[in-house]
Amino acid sequence: MTLLITVFAAVISTVTWYTRAENNMKISILSLMYWGASLMWLVDAIAEYIEIGAEYFSPAPADMLNDTYLGLSVVALGLVIWLIILLIKDPNGRIKSALTRKN
Repeated sequence: MTLLITVFAAVISTVTWYTRAENNMKISILSLMYWGASLMWLVDAIAEYIEIGAEYFSPAPADMLNDTYLGLSVVALGLVIWLIILLIKDPNGRIKSALTRKN
């Protein structure tokens, strides 16, 4: 489930990045983070399949639930990191203008 969730997040962020003409919001960074996570989970799935064989395709419901929570946590953590990057880079200069605005 972790692989599936991160691949969906990677595809959605890539399509969003590709369809936008400007990249002010640094969606490419979000996309690369999700593709990296997807690659990591793919390697993990291959290693686990080599280790346990066909049993890999019939996980217990508790394992699937744990994998779902882990996948959603990875997506949420990627969003938090992306938001922190946006706050630091301030691509549109809104934070800087709000801080330097005189009353």
